[in-house]
Amino acid sequence: MPWLLALVAYLLGSLSFAVLLSRWLGTGDPRLAGSGNPGATNMLRLAGRKAATLTLLGDLLKGLLPVLLARLAELPLQQQAWIGLAAVLGHLYPLYFRFRGGKGVATAAGMLLALYWPAALLAAAAWLLTFALTRISSLAALVATPLTLPLLAWQQPTALLPVTLLAALIVWRHRSNLRDLCGGRERHF
Repeated sequence: MPWLLALVAYLLGSLSFAVLLSRWLGTGDPRLAGSGNPGATNMLRLAGRKAATLTLLGDLLKGLLPVLLARLAELPLQQQAWIGLAAVLGHLYPLYFRFRGGKGVATAAGMLLALYWPAALLAAAAWLLTFALTRISSLAALVATPLTLPLLAWQQPTALLPVTLLAALIVWRHRSNLRDLCGGRERHF
């Protein structure tokens, strides 16, 4: 049962709402324009607030729903976290879009929301504060992601390994942003 849910989570995570919405709205493929990332931030740049909001909600639900299904199946918290991580992997490396996905922040937020909502709220607050101060989305994601780990380690220690891997993947996917941040070239809003 856990492996089947993990497969379903990966396949659900592989749906790229940014790409699907851009096709539906007739805007350009977000993987080929702007930052090249099929996520809410790039959709805001390319297609406006409505498309960005829909992308954010779709990506958030991709992380939330599989974990909630795992909880309904009464799987232990650690298995719920691994299933959530499968959804994020689907977003990062989507089967349907030649494994060219996004950076996983919104899908990870949905996963955290289902696993332990205070950690998700802490991450959201850190993201919003960092973004308000710097106007740099990637920096906000890089600050918010590791802040959840101490809270999870304290309150939900069985989820710590999959969530630590999640954080490492998000930092890995932001490696070009890290280079641009260090070089003073990262995009601002």
